[in-house]
Amino acid sequence: MALTSLNVVSEPYYADAIAVANLIQPEEAVFCFSTTRLRARLALFTEGFPGTVSYAVKSNPSREVISALSEAGLSHWDVASVQEMALVHSVQPLAHFHYHNPVKSRREILNAYAKYGCRRFAVDAREEVAKIAEIVGDDHTVELAVRFVLPRDRASSAHDFSTKFGAPEHIAIELLQDIQRRGYVPVMTFHPGSQSRDPSVYVRHIEAAHRIAKAAGVHIGKLNVGGGFPANYPLSKPAPLDSYFKLIAEATTRYFGKGHEPELECEPGRGLVANCMSLLTRIKLVCSDGDDIFLNDGVYGGLMEFMQVPELQPPYRVIRDGKVVDGPKKPWKVFGPTCDPLDVLPTKLDLPFVLKDEDYIEFGTLGAYGIATATMFNGYGDHAVVPVGDVFNG
Repeated sequence: MALTSLNVVSEPYYADAIAVANLIQPEEAVFCFSTTRLRARLALFTEGFPGTVSYAVKSNPSREVISALSEAGLSHWDVASVQEMALVHSVQPLAHFHYHNPVKSRREILNAYAKYGCRRFAVDAREEVAKIAEIVGDDHTVELAVRFVLPRDRASSAHDFSTKFGAPEHIAIELLQDIQRRGYVPVMTFHPGSQSRDPSVYVRHIEAAHRIAKAAGVHIGKLNVGGGFPANYPLSKPAPLDSYFKLIAEATTRYFGKGHEPELECEPGRGLVANCMSLLTRIKLVCSDGDDIFLNDGVYGGLMEFMQVPELQPPYRVIRDGKVVDGPKKPWKVFGPTCDPLDVLPTKLDLPFVLKDEDYIEFGTLGAYGIATATMFNGYGDHAVVPVGDVFNG
């Protein structure tokens, strides 16, 4: 069976990436996907988070992941584009969309509203409110979510969203008042930053949400606490997920008052899908007169985020002849397959002293921002997705 024809099935074709390497011996890099891992992680959110769980499609827009989440009962989707809506709609025609990209063209707003039935739009500027109002008119079922921003604690997350999106408090107050005057449903949302390691950052934002709503004199029926929920990486170890849920619930009651809490929403991406995929790469060349190796995938493929944020280095292991290669290690400089000098990992990897052409290296915890950011530069990057029973996460 050709790799490109594989789809998610209820029973995996292979036990893990070791079996994939041994039985298929793929020449191109492939993503190994475990529906079991994804369903287990989704259950942690749906059973633990005190509100509605949506999925941030941008973190992994593969049809395999969308289908698995839909089959598991997820019905709310955080999308950043109409193209993401089209993908989800093709799998789940009755999907509920939260269009939480604060910047949208008029054509995008119209398509989201008229074609895909979207009734939730994020805003962080006066002009965006006016633009949406021009298109949706007097439809007072439309929810406008004011995305606000606080000064960032730079040690709290791996990616900072505050430099691009979010209204400061005084603007957020004006936006809420404008939305209420226009007759739309006011909602509030924030994003503490991707891979937020400290759950108290959510408390700080919930306190600010209450402060902003009170200053605006606007009742908030829904509060979206964004994404940012972390995954577990070798160099980035977060607090347990349930500690985030507990603090969010407690802070909402503390600041809004018992019995007056807004309905809570979250939109996990990384925290939901990171551990459901690994990337199986193959060594194309081992340089015997140095410490360089060349893989069939790199920073223009599934390893782009590692290049940008070294703390998100995925776990890795070498596979040969159906077994994991152990033994003494040394640092190796790892290049990708393209003819670009930037295609090299930011740090050397400790790998076995003896490596061979056609050995496999599996990179774990790449369900988020692995397949999502792969390009076709130099013709590489058309990754197949192989269903497996379990994936390596270090």
